[in-house]
Amino acid sequence: MMAQYPLAGRMEVIWGDITSLRVDAVVNAAKGSLEGGGGVDGLIHWAAGSRLLESCRRLGECPMGEARITPGFDLPARFIIHTVGPVYGLDPEPERILADCYRNSLRLAIDHGLRTIAFPAISCGSYRFPVARACPIAIGTVADLLRRESLPEKVLFVVHSLEHYEIYRTVLQGILDGEEP
Repeated sequence: MMAQYPLAGRMEVIWGDITSLRVDAVVNAAKGSLEGGGGVDGLIHWAAGSRLLESCRRLGECPMGEARITPGFDLPARFIIHTVGPVYGLDPEPERILADCYRNSLRLAIDHGLRTIAFPAISCGSYRFPVARACPIAIGTVADLLRRESLPEKVLFVVHSLEHYEIYRTVLQGILDGEEP
């Protein structure tokens, strides 16, 4: 029988700047080329410095829903996990692809023994995924994995607006109260 791990204290929503967090890994909502772009992707590339771009070029492309890992370089985070989310309204099966982004990012974190990881709201910016639809997928996918795995010990969902914060906080509280997303 597989162990069941409690969720209490393992997930948190914060309103802030993902590039300033001292965690084992931050997740980058990347473009497929991994060469930086707008939004969170651009901020992470800027804050991590030019060595990140060089490292990403060596990795090559990252298909949608998959994840790749690089050092954090100039970030306080030790690593950056890059994942490519779906463009809402354009890519087929956006819900499945979005769940794969979270699942595959967490798999990399587990494979590298990472204890703390911070996620942005993947695909909710320029990729237009409605946050009210994306958030239950994000938190539900993470909660499912955390119930079965001891790592990561702490997952942060980092949002940049009050609207996103309220949605994420409400969905997370529902999960912690035993509700399904």
